[in-house]
Order: sequence, then C-alpha cells, then structure tokens
Amino acid sequence: MEATTFIRNFIKYPDMIGAVWPSSKFLAKKMITDVNFENAKCIVEYGPGTGIFTNELIKNKKENTILLVLELNKELYNTLEEKYSNIKNVHIINDTAENVGMYVNQYGFECADYIISGLPFTAFPEELSKSILTNTLEILNKEGKFITFQYTLLKKNFMKKFFPSININFEMINIPPAFVFSCSKEK
Repeated sequence: MEATTFIRNFIKYPDMIGAVWPSSKFLAKKMITDVNFENAKCIVEYGPGTGIFTNELIKNKKENTILLVLELNKELYNTLEEKYSNIKNVHIINDTAENVGMYVNQYGFECADYIISGLPFTAFPEELSKSILTNTLEILNKEGKFITFQYTLLKKNFMKKFFPSININFEMINIPPAFVFSCSKEK
C-alpha cells in the first residue's frame, strides 16, 4: 500500500518526489545514526513521504521529545496523519520546509536539535533549495545536525555553502543507493 501511494505520487509530482521507490529500512537506520536521542528535545523531519524515517525516529526518540513532521503533499500528509496522529508528541504538519521556524517556535522551542530530510534537493529549483537551507540553518541548534540523503554528490558543494562540516556515508541497500549527508553548522 505505501509503495503504491509513493509511486502514484511520484508520477503525479516528479518535481516533489525525488525517487520512484520509498527509502529502505537500511537507509532509515543510517539516517538516524548521528542523532543523540538521549539529549534531543525537538526533532524535525522534512518530506517524510510514507514515513520510513518517521518510524525510526518514533521508535528511538524519548517520549517527551517533540517530533515535527512537515509534508507538503496532501495525499502523503493524510497517510501520515492517519498513521501517527495518535502518538504523543508527534505532530504531522501539511506545509513546506521553508516554514520550519514558525512550527518550531509554535511548539515552544527556539531551535531544533536535529532536522532529518527526505527532500530531493537535486530536483528542486536552486532558489527553493536556498530558501529551505537558509531557514534550516536559522532554526537549527548551534550543536545540531541537518541530516539528508541524496542519490548523487552533485549538491555537496552547494550544501557546503550553508554547512561547513559535512560527513558523508553511503548506503548501498536502497533503490537507488544513496549518500547520507550529516551536516553541522561548525567545523
């Protein structure tokens, strides 16, 4: 069911959905490796799709940690809302990642500790990518991390304009294989 929803939305919105198949559980586990769940108070997820990363975040976060999940696609948002709306401190939001600061503040925080992203930056216009990353940088805690994945290294130099420290890992067991960028504000 989730794969069908994902594929249908890729066909309808190829510029919003950057892959033809949902991310693997292996990629999801790699995406959360650098998250310190013991200390995280506010975690944000951009572009969760059908919720592969969301599942891992919920399984590992502390009960009192707030998880804000931003999904712009209405159909995917509805699927996520159905799955997660009854979980304490998990908030599904139908909006763009550009508005992240508003939601972090609305839920009582000045900054997010971690931002996990499934957004396809290589498919986005440069201005949209700049806007999202600028807002991410502004709302991310000084010691926080922005963790995203991409299918190529094409956006590495672009991301370095925002994050001076980027650690890259590779996950082979995914369709297609993916690079995980763990980005920090400080070197």
